[in-house]
Amino acid sequence: MRISKLLMPTLREDPADAEVISHKLLVRAGLIQKTAAGIYNYLPFGYRVIRKVENIIRAEMNRAGAQEVLLPAVVPAELWRESGRWDKYGKELLRFKDRKEAEYCLGPTHEEVITALARAFVHSYKQLPLNLYQIQTKFRDELRPRFGLMRGREFIMKDAYSFHATQESLDAEYQNMRETYCRIFAACGLQYKVVQADSGNIGGSVSQEFMVLAENGEDALLACPQCAYSANVEAAQSRPDTPVAAPTKEKMQEVSTPDKKTIEEVSAFLKTSPENLLKTLVYYYKINERENYVVVLLRGCDQLNEVKLKNYLQADLILPAEDSAVLKITGVEPGFCGPVGLQNVRIVADELIKTTSSGVTGANKKDTHLLNVVPGRDFELKETADLRLACSGEKCPHCGVPLQAIRGIEVGHIFKLGTKYSEAMQAVYLDQNGTAKPFIMGCYGIGVGRTAAAAVEQHFDANGIVWPPALAPYHCVVIPANVQEPAQLAAAEKIYQELLAAGVEVLLDDREERIGVKLKDMELIGISSRVVVGKALAEGKVEFRLRAATDNELIPLADAAKIILARLRA
Repeated sequence: MRISKLLMPTLREDPADAEVISHKLLVRAGLIQKTAAGIYNYLPFGYRVIRKVENIIRAEMNRAGAQEVLLPAVVPAELWRESGRWDKYGKELLRFKDRKEAEYCLGPTHEEVITALARAFVHSYKQLPLNLYQIQTKFRDELRPRFGLMRGREFIMKDAYSFHATQESLDAEYQNMRETYCRIFAACGLQYKVVQADSGNIGGSVSQEFMVLAENGEDALLACPQCAYSANVEAAQSRPDTPVAAPTKEKMQEVSTPDKKTIEEVSAFLKTSPENLLKTLVYYYKINERENYVVVLLRGCDQLNEVKLKNYLQADLILPAEDSAVLKITGVEPGFCGPVGLQNVRIVADELIKTTSSGVTGANKKDTHLLNVVPGRDFELKETADLRLACSGEKCPHCGVPLQAIRGIEVGHIFKLGTKYSEAMQAVYLDQNGTAKPFIMGCYGIGVGRTAAAAVEQHFDANGIVWPPALAPYHCVVIPANVQEPAQLAAAEKIYQELLAAGVEVLLDDREERIGVKLKDMELIGISSRVVVGKALAEGKVEFRLRAATDNELIPLADAAKIILARLRA
């Protein structure tokens, strides 16, 4: 391709709304252009990268035995109502009506559509297992789209769905997809971790995320440097050092704490450690349109993991209760609440509350706290669960080595869905005995644009993008230093044609621009290598450099194409 014919709108300055490296460089290099918040055009170089990611995915999915389909982007509300997600998914689901007032949504994911497809065509255990996938544009109406392709509203996704007759079959396919994803991200040249994750709105019993490691990653992870354990903080567990002492025999005692509401204020005023305080939170939650409140207890030194609480309650939605609700339930404003004496409200405590031998908690009376509170003695401790946010430095739940905090970008997520969708949508097959049973399902997603952005976050320098070879939009650019020099132009054309004939994805920079401008553009975009035909031509040589290298190499013009091909294949 001749660059004089290409749409290549490079910029010298970072876009004003770009916060992370990938967003800055993808826009500056002319690979993407913003149309609206979280919605981007893929320009020629950018779309070449996207297609390369897609082709790697497609090759590995086909190798793994999956079959490609293409499902509609517009999905009728009836299918989402069958699964029960129409009213649960939230405002990220973009709903609309057609001219006949029928309701639809833009598909953010396609569990309902694929389950309906299997329901229509898969009737016998003999047709199972089955894995169907697509590469398609999705839409999720994110509240705060940001970071370019890393959190957009419209995005390209590979989503696959598997159907099984037995749990053992699902387990085998889940492992098959895990290995397939490892091959995909390795082929893309990415450093990644597979971490335990929360299943979120998709649902299911087990899920894992594939995280590309990057300083600007929006996900916080905890990883063990000793064993294989790693998890998103939403799902992470730990073993904090918490010695268990015998409960105090001293009776509860009221103490005045005027205007001392926060953990920091109360612990400083009473000269005690925050871990001796019992933090009392009130949460609103909803299950199948039924609204409830729950009191949550944690040690004062711990933070609530809302994802864990939502999963424990099996709630569709959880929110911190408004002050008016807290006052109604506890009889006091937030800051002085406690579990002692509470009636007619569910109380769930983090499991470490059981280690408290003599705690401090709100007295449900303004400007007052209670000392010497013993869980189980002074208030009932009916429900306990792991509700706290695990932290860096706490012990790995498997081997006990301190966990380390790292950051990552989620590029893939695999789920064991079980029968969540097949039971709700009455999608069944006949087993060996002719009995109708719901499909056991798995779900496997990859963010295509996000994978490309993650590659940039891992591969860049001061001059621009340094693409992994498998994703680079072109592998070589031939640059005549001065297109007005016939000898330089002819030599550049010769190398260009020889590389084309050898199957190299090559550009010819035939623009009437200064050599400095040409070099900066190619480094910014991240072309894998460059050949400069300049002054050295007088000696029968040209300059060659790989994008990741720091020095030029003089190579003979006569053998240039052969040498370049060898360097690119090395």
